[in-house]
Amino acid sequence: MTTPKTLNVPYLPQLDGMPLDKVTATLDELGEHQTVSCINWKEEYPYAPLTAFNIAHSGTAIYIDFFVRCNYLRAVHDKNNSDVYQDSCVEFFVAPDGVRPYYNFEFNCIGTTHVGLRNDRHSAKLLTDEQIDSIRRLPSCGTRPFEELEGIFSWNLTVAIPLSLIGVEYTPGQPVTLHGNFYKCADLTTVPHFLSWSPIDTPAPDFHRPEFFGKITLL
Repeated sequence: MTTPKTLNVPYLPQLDGMPLDKVTATLDELGEHQTVSCINWKEEYPYAPLTAFNIAHSGTAIYIDFFVRCNYLRAVHDKNNSDVYQDSCVEFFVAPDGVRPYYNFEFNCIGTTHVGLRNDRHSAKLLTDEQIDSIRRLPSCGTRPFEELEGIFSWNLTVAIPLSLIGVEYTPGQPVTLHGNFYKCADLTTVPHFLSWSPIDTPAPDFHRPEFFGKITLL
């Protein structure tokens, strides 16, 4: 039996006026720090690259800085809503109301983005290019695609997801409760892996399981 995690996201309204490189530093100093370290399928997929994130919100956007240290790096996909989960990828799934519907925000290490509104993995209303363009992104790996590299790599990706994109309104002093999970994967790298922030209890890797989402409160 798994116990979903809880996350309190601090309110930092000053983030909206900052360039993303400054946001990254501010999240490191003032954001909430968490790790993506649940190895839910240890026997088949034991590899666990160090994955962490700092998070805060401004009242108009959720800001997340993902940090990864890994041995293989891949970024083949550079088109919106392409299969970025096959690359070196970090993900944020969030349900604004209960557990369904939920949004799956998926980013490879060059910031290519896949987002859909879903009830499950098989039914998705994909966001438009215009909607995806409203998500600010700063990838440390740059934005040009590349085939898999082997070595020791550290990379980070800072993103700003507008609350309006997920239909959430925030009033200072009135916390908002969401449910969600954070993931690290890389399906087509030499060593595939499937890590989560809040644990998942399924026989095989499956991130599209909102019943295992943790509680996320925007303070």
